[in-house]
Amino acid sequence: MTAVEPAASRPPARAPAPPAWTVPREPTKSEPVPEFMEDEPPRSRLRFLWGFLALVALLGLAGQVVLYSRTEVALLVPELRPYLVATCRVYGCSVRLPRRPELMSIESSDLQADPGHEHLIVLNAVIRNRAAFPQEYPDLELTLTDENDQAVVRRVLVPTDYVAAASRSRGVLNGIGPGAEVVVRLHFDTSRVRATGYRLYLFFP
Repeated sequence: MTAVEPAASRPPARAPAPPAWTVPREPTKSEPVPEFMEDEPPRSRLRFLWGFLALVALLGLAGQVVLYSRTEVALLVPELRPYLVATCRVYGCSVRLPRRPELMSIESSDLQADPGHEHLIVLNAVIRNRAAFPQEYPDLELTLTDENDQAVVRRVLVPTDYVAAASRSRGVLNGIGPGAEVVVRLHFDTSRVRATGYRLYLFFP
């Protein structure tokens, strides 16, 4: 019977040592930088720049619209009229008064021979601005007609032709005030035409 040899003694098992923590090494300039370590672009700065440019563009567009519609803007907001006039001096434009022919009318008119001067006729008319705001003086179209109501001669009268001297000294550009009337009185020489009637219209060119 053979003897059993005792088992060789083994050293007790040890738990594995925890891994040592290492400090990441900063990449050198020659080494590529991983994407996750790259700095984020300054998006907030770009957003501010784009927002500022958009605001400037919006203000420029609004300025163009106001300048293009300067007559209506001056009518709706009279306080802005001096600023619009100053701006137009720079850009070479003008701030005109409104032109609403539907709110302008010839209240009365007549054409008579001048008893003191042969071949002279006198046109009398009253123009009224029925608007609640001042308007430009309109142009007048006077047509002399014969017995068959056919046009013999036609003439367009601009404001400086029919506005009285007293009103002209205040400036035609001031226009006709709201609800105001303008009296027209003009003499015409009819020695070369034979006219028995007339037609009178107002319009804005």
